[in-house]
Amino acid sequence: MTRRFLFVLASSRPDGNTELLARRAAEQLPSEVEQQWIDLTAHPVPDFEDLRHDSDHVRPTEGPVALLLDATLAATDVVIASPLYWYSVSAQAKRYLDHWSGWLRTPGLDFKSTMAGRTLWGVTALAHQEPEVADPLAGTLNNSAAYMGMCFGGVLLGNGSRPGDVLKDTDALARAKTFFAREAPLARFPYEAV
Repeated sequence: MTRRFLFVLASSRPDGNTELLARRAAEQLPSEVEQQWIDLTAHPVPDFEDLRHDSDHVRPTEGPVALLLDATLAATDVVIASPLYWYSVSAQAKRYLDHWSGWLRTPGLDFKSTMAGRTLWGVTALAHQEPEVADPLAGTLNNSAAYMGMCFGGVLLGNGSRPGDVLKDTDALARAKTFFAREAPLARFPYEAV
């Protein structure tokens, strides 16, 4: 399967630091790698309704959830580009991931087996100088990938609060040059032996 990246932009600020860093990393991808960018502000996802004990989920056929489902299924690599909000992913990113629960329970979709072996990545900008404060965000993405049987490429961290600040983070820009070129290992839960 030819690599196809889905970039899920999950910021409440257009052209924010996280998106700038994600675009710098994406510039390094070979030209034959397809890229699809979906901004969750332009395509707002409704809150997820958990029906698992009431009825089956129905495959969405229109609107933002259908767009995201089709794009997710078509992707070999899913990149969650979310700023660090209260030490985890943004509400927009969390709503997108919540819908994965419904897709797992949609008859005929085989969402988990389809996504197994594909790769989940993260890109985030944070205002702290200490990268450890982003551990909960990285844990959310790693554990989601582990549950799905996906690979996890890690999280590209950049520093920035004011618009454009991340472009001054020379270390983050250097990491962006090779971020997607790395081989992503199969995700493991922290309690699993390495």
